[in-house]
Amino acid sequence: MPVVVVESPAKAKTINTYLGSDYTVLASYGHVRDLPPKDGSVDPEQEFEMLWEVASDSKKHVKAIADALKDDNALILATDPDREGEAISWHLQEALTKRKSIKKDTPVSRVVFNAITKSAVTEAMRNPRQVDMPLVEAYLARRALDYLVGFNLSPVLWRKLPGARSAGRVQSVTLRLIVEREMEIEAFRNREYWSVKAILATPRGKEFEARLTVLAGKKLDKFDIENATQAEMAVQAISSRDLSVKSVEAKPANRNPSAPFMTSTLQQEASRKFGMGARQTMSTAQRLYEAGYITYMRTDGIDMAPEAVQAARDAIQTLYGKEYVPSSPRMYKNKAKNAQEAHECVRPTDMMTKAEDLKTSDADQRKLYDLIWKRTLACQMEAARMERTTVDLASADGQVELRATGQVVLFDGFLRVYEEGRDDVVDEDDKRLPQIDAGDAMDKRSVTPEQHFTQPPPRYTEATLVKKMEELGIGRPSTYASIVTTIQDREYVRKDKNRLIPEDKGRLVTAFLENYFRKYVGYGFTADLEDQLDDVSAGDANYKEVLKGFWRDFSAAVAETADLRITEVLEKINEVLEPHLFPPNEDGTDPRLCPNCGAGRLSMRTARSGGAFIGCSNYPECRYTRPFGPPDPEAEASAIPPEGKLLGEDSGDSIWVHKGRFGPYVQRGEVTEENKKPPRQSIPKEWPPEDVDLPQAVKLLSLPREIGPHPEDGVTVWSNIGRYGPYLKHAASTSERGGTNANLESIEEVFTVGMNRAVQLLAEKVASRGGRGAAAKTLRELGEHPDQGGAVSIMEGKYGPYVKWEKINATLPKETAPDDLSLEAAVLLLDEKAAKKGKGRRKSSPKKKAPAKKKAVAKKS
Repeated sequence: MPVVVVESPAKAKTINTYLGSDYTVLASYGHVRDLPPKDGSVDPEQEFEMLWEVASDSKKHVKAIADALKDDNALILATDPDREGEAISWHLQEALTKRKSIKKDTPVSRVVFNAITKSAVTEAMRNPRQVDMPLVEAYLARRALDYLVGFNLSPVLWRKLPGARSAGRVQSVTLRLIVEREMEIEAFRNREYWSVKAILATPRGKEFEARLTVLAGKKLDKFDIENATQAEMAVQAISSRDLSVKSVEAKPANRNPSAPFMTSTLQQEASRKFGMGARQTMSTAQRLYEAGYITYMRTDGIDMAPEAVQAARDAIQTLYGKEYVPSSPRMYKNKAKNAQEAHECVRPTDMMTKAEDLKTSDADQRKLYDLIWKRTLACQMEAARMERTTVDLASADGQVELRATGQVVLFDGFLRVYEEGRDDVVDEDDKRLPQIDAGDAMDKRSVTPEQHFTQPPPRYTEATLVKKMEELGIGRPSTYASIVTTIQDREYVRKDKNRLIPEDKGRLVTAFLENYFRKYVGYGFTADLEDQLDDVSAGDANYKEVLKGFWRDFSAAVAETADLRITEVLEKINEVLEPHLFPPNEDGTDPRLCPNCGAGRLSMRTARSGGAFIGCSNYPECRYTRPFGPPDPEAEASAIPPEGKLLGEDSGDSIWVHKGRFGPYVQRGEVTEENKKPPRQSIPKEWPPEDVDLPQAVKLLSLPREIGPHPEDGVTVWSNIGRYGPYLKHAASTSERGGTNANLESIEEVFTVGMNRAVQLLAEKVASRGGRGAAAKTLRELGEHPDQGGAVSIMEGKYGPYVKWEKINATLPKETAPDDLSLEAAVLLLDEKAAKKGKGRRKSSPKKKAPAKKKAVAKKS
């Protein structure tokens, strides 16, 4: 049985049903080898030699394939039909050859299929080929470039820009897009303008809406009515005149369907219609592909196989009627920049299978499949036929004109099935108009002025960002989702209401790279490099020559930053971000003059956490700070700057509010060499950190609160606030892992709860857990451990009595009663239990003796 290897177990399971018992189908579980994340994995001095290693998680999968080859000396590589899939096949072949599982007489072949259907898989098996080395070399070049950029640029960032995490060949360019859009928004100054609309009625009493287009005999431009006074004058001009229909023009119009999905448009539409992120869309599509429901989902292609086109036309006729089928198939021109990405569009493998027919209960899979199915059928349907009507109305003197527009759908065509979503809402005159004839006099029901302001460009969504990347030629279908995800994982960008907003770190990284590595975050340069990689995959360029050309200039740029001082870098960034950080003051004063001391100069500072803030150059004499960004008096009054917010003093200590990586907290005193860990307490989620005052902070710092000894056993009862809210603890200390915990209802109760209430809550908690969590009862104290010290006791356990010493517990033999056990016998039981625990656990008593024995031997010798 030949061994067939695919990427995933789900894909293996599906393919195995088609191939049957004549083949052994195994999964590689993705890439089996990668470059070790350390310096030297790509060596520019040795012709860009790449040192690969099999990932620890992949070793067992490679071994399984190797073991299978012992039984049948034939290997068929059936990984995905793109550059990444070709690379996985190459890695497998290399890894198996290295471990001598592939011998000289082992036949190795490569098969590809664009859909996991029986016909596609069977046809692929009849047409094997060898691994396509140009595709592999394009992958090698891309991987080497990403490694060289990451491992040379990221350390520069770490050294020169505290808090920055990493830079990437494509991720940094994508981040630049988001940062530049945000700066456009901040620099935007809205402009006021007005429009005037009227509700009119026909002689038959049917109402419709029209907007003013001509005033005082002049055609209006967007900003011609600038304020409320002018708008009111326009209202009076309309109200004081009779209006009649000047002209009615009806024009037919056709609307054609959109092309079928490729990777980028699928991601965009899933984001618009369902709010699905790029990663979620691709993982959902992956599962649909592996189950055999859709064709391969990473593609730049929008063409469809002839048999798929015919199947779509047949499905349309069956489901909607022959009037929805155009006389000839619709053809879509492929946009792919190179053949290796130019697979078919993303489409269903069976046009008659609807979402409700899928053998899955996963809601995301059903939604996404339904979207793909509808788009595919719609792309082969008749155009929608409309009639667009424009009605112009005018006063007799020609001083005032209004226009009404509308449309009627004469035949819905593809709209019966599907309409493409929009990224941002636009006004569209698609209302239906009543019967209107030229010369009709119109009755004015109302005339209304409307105030408007120009809007800044919208922030990117994942969908519009992918669309922009595609337009600029940045990245490729297989990388869009990972790039968009990475910049969020690095905390350079956050997503709020589906919009991408740059964080301080993202702004700083972009400003740094634009100044010191401008070429490498250039849109044109990145797109050109992608084109060179496409040339490699097409066999038209040598990948090592591409690497040499890049490395020659890039390594020189990295070397030039070696002598840069951090202060120099920050001042440069200050200059770049000055319009954003220090916009001109209305009174003409210096926006960088410290408002606190009146002498220092404001500049950007970086915090250890990686964020940034604005501080005074006279620090520490002047401690003025404000949040990173333009000055905001309201925000400054309440915000917590990176260095913390001083609330006042208590008992001679300064009390601070800080924001940490695990949330806001209050702190008593400052961090010094002598006091590296001053007392701290997290601020409850219910308390806005900006509103916490000195008495509240002192109250929090008094925690944990000791309520007193428990009346039954004398062990202390505490109240405190933890990560899950306010609680009680019955234990020697709040840091002890044992004891009993019980929730409190409110933060206030932490400071007021008494012993009676605490005892009741703790008892209820123990009862609800059937006694679990209650402190273990001591049956006998045997005395001190003879070798190590520390009490040895016999305890009552859930499964019987046991011996306890420090953190070692040893169960008593069934035949031994607790009262009969001696200290010596107990120590033997503990030693046996410690020996069974083995290495890596707490040292047992025998192991603690070992060093002493070694010292004794050394003295004798």
